Amino acid sequence: MALAGRTAALWARLRSPRLPPWLLSACERRYSSRGEEKLDMSTYPVESIRNFSIIAHVDHGKSTLADRLLEITGTISKTDRNKQVLDKLQVERERGITVKAQSASLFYNHEGTNYLLNLIDTPGHVDFSYEVSRSLSACQGVILVVDANEGIQAQTVANFYLAFEAQLSVIPVINKIDLKNADPERVEKQIEKLFDIPTNECIRISAKLGTNVEKVLQKVIEKIPPPQCNIADPLKALVFDSTFDHYRGVVANVALFGGEIAKGNKIMSAHTKKRYEVNEVGILTPNEQPTHKLYAGQVGYLIAGMKEVTEAQIGDTLFLYKQPVEPLPGFKSAKPMVFAGMYPVDQTEYNNLKSALERLTLNDSSVTVHRDSSLALGAGWRLGFLGLLHMEVFNQRLEQEYNMSVILTAPTVPYKAVLSSAKLIKEYGKDEITIINPAQFPDKFLVSEYLEPTVLGTIVTPHEYIGKIIALCQDRRAVQKDMLYIDENRVMLKYLFPLNEIVVDFYDALKSLSSGYASFDYEDAGYQAADLIKMDILLNGNPVEELATIVHNDKAYATGKLLCECLKESIPRQLFEIAIQAAVGKKIIARETLKAYRKNVVAKCYGGDITRRMKLLKRQAESKRLMRKIGNVEVPRDAFIRVLKRETD
Repeated sequence: MALAGRTAALWARLRSPRLPPWLLSACERRYSSRGEEKLDMSTYPVESIRNFSIIAHVDHGKSTLADRLLEITGTISKTDRNKQVLDKLQVERERGITVKAQSASLFYNHEGTNYLLNLIDTPGHVDFSYEVSRSLSACQGVILVVDANEGIQAQTVANFYLAFEAQLSVIPVINKIDLKNADPERVEKQIEKLFDIPTNECIRISAKLGTNVEKVLQKVIEKIPPPQCNIADPLKALVFDSTFDHYRGVVANVALFGGEIAKGNKIMSAHTKKRYEVNEVGILTPNEQPTHKLYAGQVGYLIAGMKEVTEAQIGDTLFLYKQPVEPLPGFKSAKPMVFAGMYPVDQTEYNNLKSALERLTLNDSSVTVHRDSSLALGAGWRLGFLGLLHMEVFNQRLEQEYNMSVILTAPTVPYKAVLSSAKLIKEYGKDEITIINPAQFPDKFLVSEYLEPTVLGTIVTPHEYIGKIIALCQDRRAVQKDMLYIDENRVMLKYLFPLNEIVVDFYDALKSLSSGYASFDYEDAGYQAADLIKMDILLNGNPVEELATIVHNDKAYATGKLLCECLKESIPRQLFEIAIQAAVGKKIIARETLKAYRKNVVAKCYGGDITRRMKLLKRQAESKRLMRKIGNVEVPRDAFIRVLKRETD
């Protein structure tokens, strides 16, 4: 009794609101896994299982709805602190966005039958649509959330078509009906026009206040079908996500499409052909809850002594040893859209940054890492990201979780070149190469054509901003593909963009022109031929390798002028004149001149003959000319960082 009393007192202290959420959840997990009985999942046959996702545009209330569903089913207790319960990362809580898809198992009694509802909360931003498509593979239906105030946005359309292509049941939910400017009737008409879903199927809710949320759960049970699988079949488990625990190794999130799995089973990976012994299986509620077994149709986690996330390949199929099965289709691997150089601020921090990168990429397998080095910035890496927000979030996680400050260069995109030189084709072993770094850019006479990546962009905007937005798109070399009025006030535009034109500041410009009302989403559209050139930056006629860049011929002058002006502000003045030039091949396309420091050599001349003054000035000019020939321009590290980040005052 005394021991039980001390344990309860310790647990009460742990529940203190002063403890950070991540520590509290870790303590809860350890405490619950030791103190509670393991759940028996055999009481939930396939017919009483529903697997579903919540999808929506960013900030339309997915995570708030997930919180209410967790409260209604008794998974978590009702308190005022239940905000973004499934968002476990600090960056997610600070920005108010979901970055990583999270799953939770809910138990719900409907008309006397106990149901197991497996919920997956997905990100809403375009950069993380890969997370969404991955989560949908473990589901049979989705809840499509739309803001009653803002209506259908670009990512709403993209996510609906992801679910539609996967042939999932769609339950439309109109959220935030408690807002003063909410107009659910208008949103219902938009859903009917764009998605061909009758208005009477839409459920009007307020996730914040909990209004009508119970109806959503009832609709999930009625409309979403149970998984099509059988416990009698051999084990077939799809790995749809994975995280890394420093003590237990890889925790793989799995959806079972056949059979059952328990602790002690010998399993094998269809991708790596490696063999493992299962140490633990369980469900997420949303903390880890160990169970005796997992059965067909259920979604949970397993720990099997995998040392690296690369062993739990996303889309891999796990099966029992000596009982091979046909692997599930899996997923397309995440394709990086944006590349940036990452360097330590101080080279002595290189090894610390290397270990931090390795640990963080274990939890975020969509980042690609290649070793790189620069004469100006030292040793570093070239990282591939899914988009700009992904890059910012990754950088923020490095700072917050590993206390590492880094230099991140301006983002670039991967180009391709179709080679015509037989010598180069033999050297590379193929006739098409990918160019990530400008130093690899081959000369024009060795290439039959250059290719640049393109994306199909969807813009949803109020109709009064159409003129400005069309002008912006044309300025970014975009080609209009479609234009559709969603209702009398909102328009959906489809454009084919070169990725390079939208990667840095297009989203900010779009929000600025539309007073924040327009939304933007894009998907990969392959490569197209383009007139690309390599632009060098020369200082007193000497090329600076780190500042070379690949640009489209039409944008060469504007980019060259911007870089020259930025360098003029960044490089300190010398005792001799410095010519800062942007060159394409042998042709100079932009120039800025940094004037030399000059001593006033004629200060001692007052009155007298003009020839005396001219003689002194001529001698000074000759000295400067000689100094320019033998003087080296030392570009400070700060100047490199400012130019590579494309920072301007």
